[in-house]
Amino acid sequence: MLDLMTAAASAGAPPAWMQFLPFVGMILIFWFLIIRPQMKRQKDHQAKIGGLKKGDRVITAGGLVGKIVAVRDDEVDIELARDVRVTAVKSTIGDIVGPKASND
Repeated sequence: MLDLMTAAASAGAPPAWMQFLPFVGMILIFWFLIIRPQMKRQKDHQAKIGGLKKGDRVITAGGLVGKIVAVRDDEVDIELARDVRVTAVKSTIGDIVGPKASND
């Protein structure tokens, strides 16, 4: 009698690997909805940062808007206003607005 109950229970139970399918599905969903787009945004940002040049107008992560006056390996000098210059780490540049004709 006991053998019949264990045989019936084991015949109705799904294989062990089937229990992991929901986890695999969740990992795939996270990959395509969260991780992959974030990696693409990071790659695009690195490409922007690599192409910085003198005269570009930029917005820093802190919200400061200015014009690049010098570019070094890991830093840029940004002119925020006439005779007001700051040095920023390249990775803190949020966006490149583009060059703007100055009225100086």
